[in-house]
Amino acid sequence: MPSDVANVIVSLYASLGDRPAFDAHLDPGVTIWESDAPRLMRGLTALDELRDARAAGRSGGPAVLSVVPEVMSVDVWDDTALTCSLLWVTLEGEEAPTVHRMTDVLRRTDRWRIVHHHAELERA
Repeated sequence: MPSDVANVIVSLYASLGDRPAFDAHLDPGVTIWESDAPRLMRGLTALDELRDARAAGRSGGPAVLSVVPEVMSVDVWDDTALTCSLLWVTLEGEEAPTVHRMTDVLRRTDRWRIVHHHAELERA
């Protein structure tokens, strides 16, 4: 598994909560599908709108205790890469973590950046 690509995913979630550090892993024109988003998002402004809506909806809700990505596979073709990962999210008061299945497409320019992200909440 190409570690430099996998490390982008691990580093992305290590910087969760620090928008500039998180966004440094993303292409400015990134496209994003999320389980709780009503439409395909394009760019960091749309992502910020989703983040703000999530924060408003979480007010007084359970705290996030940990977010751990598990990179399952990485495929690389020249300057394009595809990762498939699981994201384990542990919330305060929950017995088991929630799991999100993620697919990310990355492009290497000056460094690897995510150009497309798709996350889906795994349903029991």
